[in-house]
Amino acid sequence: MYTYVARQPIFDAENKVIAYELLYRDGDKNCFPNIDSNEATSKIIAQNHLMSGFESIVQDKMAFINFSEDTILHHFPTSIDPEQVYIEVLETVNITPELVKACQELHRLGYRLAFDDFDFDSKWDPLLPYISMIKVDVQQFSIIQISKNIRQLEGSGIILLAEKVETETEFVRLRHLGFQYFQGYYFARPEMFKQKNIAPSKQNLLQLMAESAKPHLDLEVVSTIIERDVSLSYKLLRFINSSAFAKRQEIASLKHALSYMGEVEVKKFISLIALAKLAEDKNPELTNMAIIRAKFCSNLSAYKNESQNPPSAFLTGLFSLIDVMLDMELGLALEKLPVQEQIKLALTDKVGSLGGYLELIRAFEQANWVQVDNLSKQLAVPNQCILTAYTEAIQWANSFENIQ
Repeated sequence: MYTYVARQPIFDAENKVIAYELLYRDGDKNCFPNIDSNEATSKIIAQNHLMSGFESIVQDKMAFINFSEDTILHHFPTSIDPEQVYIEVLETVNITPELVKACQELHRLGYRLAFDDFDFDSKWDPLLPYISMIKVDVQQFSIIQISKNIRQLEGSGIILLAEKVETETEFVRLRHLGFQYFQGYYFARPEMFKQKNIAPSKQNLLQLMAESAKPHLDLEVVSTIIERDVSLSYKLLRFINSSAFAKRQEIASLKHALSYMGEVEVKKFISLIALAKLAEDKNPELTNMAIIRAKFCSNLSAYKNESQNPPSAFLTGLFSLIDVMLDMELGLALEKLPVQEQIKLALTDKVGSLGGYLELIRAFEQANWVQVDNLSKQLAVPNQCILTAYTEAIQWANSFENIQ
């Protein structure tokens, strides 16, 4: 399964790219599909930011993303670092006390807000104190109308961006009027990006949605559901690593991750993934192998009485095929995850007992019995224990009907 996103550059007065607006697409055709704006925003975040990171699309530039009323009210923007994004408030939002309060809070957290398709109507005044930029569709107004209206904003410090600039004449006139940034076909058309995505199972999503609907989340139950699905586990850790939390932490287990996030952020994560409807084209064999590896490594760690390692061993096995699933170099994929350094070293350099467990399961899968015997001695794990751990891992993976 692939994800699609288009980016359209935003230029300064010197024709230098300073940012990209990200536009949702659902296929190779570079056009916006007929879907709800909430779903489009959620898919951009879930399918692109949480999987590979916006940095792979915008490099060192800012990302402009459209946010509808519901996504702002539910604080979806806070899943992104405020240093990376401009929140575009769509012209379709209703100016309510709740929306004003949500924008005020985003502004307090350091997010920059921009009005999209600003029409200079006084109804937007309650939001102006929290707005850093306005985008004006210059095809909707004459130059005289634009000149007259922008005088109202003099001294406000609000940046002016002209969108849908189609000719050099328009660009020159708008620059003289005081517009600092520009966007439109005169400069560049949207450019398509296609990336590999992993789809979580529908059953897992339904169960997570049911849990998130309860007054109080049971983190044990939620952790158990997420552990069944490598896609959800990966997105969860990406979510933590990319969110606007006070500081980053190394995550040793999924339960640790959920506890660190807190109930509000966990529900937000579930909403993002569920709304994006990432439930198609799962590769059952690849996913099943990752789950078997995760349980196998966890079983060996438990046998060795490593009180701190079973959760770490589980994650080591679970993410051992993430590079294949994402069509991405392993080191690059792991850079986006806040997992412990020992897990990363086990995956990339076969270091430590975790690296040994992973090498052992790989040798077992390939029926390389000489290597299995050598690793058994090195790890001080009897062959019978290895066989039992592998058998139990297969039974555990097969117990989930949603893994197809």
